[in-house]
Amino acid sequence: MAAALLTPTQRYAAGALLALALRQAQIHQSVLLGAPSAAADDERASSASGGSSGSSGGSGEDAADDTGLWTHDSRGLLRPVFRFLEINPAAWAGLEETAASPEAKHHIGAFLRMIFEEDDEASSDRSDQEHALAKGVDVMAMSLRSDPLEDEAIKERDQGPMPSSSSGTAGSAEQGFPEDLLGVEKLSLDNVPATNHRKMTLLFVLLSACVADKPVSQEEEDRKSSRFRKGYDARHRVALRLLATWLDVKWIKMEAIEVMVACSAMAAAKEQEQSGENASPKSKWAKWKRGGIIGAAALTGGALLAITGGLAAPAIAAGFGALAPTLGTLMPVIGASGFAAMATAAGSVAGSVAVAASFGAAGAGLTGTKMARRIGSVKEFEFKPIGENHNQGRLAVGILVSGFAFDEEDYIRPWEGWKDNLERYILQWESKHIIAVSTAIQDWLTSRLALELMKQGAMRTVLSGFLAAFAWPATLLAATDFIDSKWSVAIDRSDKAGKMLAEVLMKGSQGNRPVTLVGFSLGARVIFKCLQELALSSDNEGLVERVVLLGAPVSVKGEQWEPARKMVAGRFVNVYSKDDWILGVTFRASLLTQGLAGIQAVDVPGVENVDVTELVDGHSSYLSAAQRILEHLELNTYYPVFIPLPPAVSKEQM
Repeated sequence: MAAALLTPTQRYAAGALLALALRQAQIHQSVLLGAPSAAADDERASSASGGSSGSSGGSGEDAADDTGLWTHDSRGLLRPVFRFLEINPAAWAGLEETAASPEAKHHIGAFLRMIFEEDDEASSDRSDQEHALAKGVDVMAMSLRSDPLEDEAIKERDQGPMPSSSSGTAGSAEQGFPEDLLGVEKLSLDNVPATNHRKMTLLFVLLSACVADKPVSQEEEDRKSSRFRKGYDARHRVALRLLATWLDVKWIKMEAIEVMVACSAMAAAKEQEQSGENASPKSKWAKWKRGGIIGAAALTGGALLAITGGLAAPAIAAGFGALAPTLGTLMPVIGASGFAAMATAAGSVAGSVAVAASFGAAGAGLTGTKMARRIGSVKEFEFKPIGENHNQGRLAVGILVSGFAFDEEDYIRPWEGWKDNLERYILQWESKHIIAVSTAIQDWLTSRLALELMKQGAMRTVLSGFLAAFAWPATLLAATDFIDSKWSVAIDRSDKAGKMLAEVLMKGSQGNRPVTLVGFSLGARVIFKCLQELALSSDNEGLVERVVLLGAPVSVKGEQWEPARKMVAGRFVNVYSKDDWILGVTFRASLLTQGLAGIQAVDVPGVENVDVTELVDGHSSYLSAAQRILEHLELNTYYPVFIPLPPAVSKEQM
């Protein structure tokens, strides 16, 4: 099994590192990594959440305060992983205690050294497996990159000197981390051979442990709750993202490992389907879900990909089909029939369904989602696939939501060129009302009265201090009355669509896979309302990994931001433009007095604020600028970063 790739000491260190990463990631929900005061705030956050009691598994009156920690045994995020790694149960409480303590981050370097130090137990077979895995990951990562020129650029950068970055400022996404940015005082692997193949092995084993179904004791089964969600928890993915950052590993390599694990799932599921096996404990599918053959399947898959040279399903299918007899001999636990099944799975739509099903997808997935019940008068709510990453074993999902459109193509257009390895869907909702309000606003903007008001600077007055309604120019108030009815309907529908999106995620139609939510205008409000709805019931913290709101018509002081933020395991970004006076006009004075996320920063712990005023001069600009903004946010980095566009790129060129 996958855990056998590491020695007992290394498995212990791997479990400790995941625990530490989970705890640090939880702290960063409310303390942005890289903030000037992050070091002091880290300590306060750890103490305030129960770390000062010193034990997430101990006793005493303080122990009850620790139940909210991701590392607490009640969360179901660590102990199943410890069991998969075959760590002695007597050591579990100590690992949890270490992760929850205020000094947790100081242990990271020591556990990393335990991973990389050579061990007398190391065998030639294990070393060969490590190198085969690393080679497979490299080839898979190359196939995941959409731009072949990017490989050369990355290669040149990797061979050059490591860049540096100043305190509190994001530098390179993979290299040159300042110690304070990592949240680690001393992270040094000097005199330790921190080899690439060992890094890949560590990440592969931990991912295997996070996604495999682990047998539980009768005591745990008796008290098992919905917290013990099967599949791939968003908090695990964020922790792995942080761990990859500590290891100086590009995130695309972690995505490559995810695809290799998914291909293993497809093979096992397809073989069971073809052989007609029932879900008995002896079936290969049941063994895979417990981690029994996941390592062998993914390792051999990686070696095969090094031969076929790509991820394209036909190439994988042809490769597995031709080499099945040989590979079956090399890996008898899977056998020739198993690899033949993998060939069929990798080259078919059914294979993707098998992956989604193995990670808890309900029914036909997102594209087959039907509204179980209509909320209010919402009549349109449909997911449509976008991009080329479907049927290729992606273990993370992106849902993209437009909220300002002049035709149905505007639900897709802002996201078409965004390069990401997510399995992506757009949510098309209430297009009739969204198009109506967008068109009404556009018609008014081109009217003679609006042009005259702009010339007089009346629009700037609206944004110059969130004036009360009576202080607004009377002509402006009168002129925008006709927009109000359409806008109020659209706001109402966005709130209800948000509740429906929350229901879809809680139902698991996306599979138990981490979700990234990105939306602009009223689409951003849909996402925010979805998060608020998720926060109303327990055990939903592991669904959403990242959120980006662009030009959000959401009040700053009049909404519950903190509970919404807690529903997002990783980065939560608020993108705003101080010149977006369309939001000011449509939202009017009642909400402007409470502030508006789309035109100002949100002072909420853990929320990144990105000012794109230089790129966005009007609300409709997000239609063309969204893709560029997302690219410059570098969402696949762990820590907050926004790389400004070069001066030559003006708003008119967007």
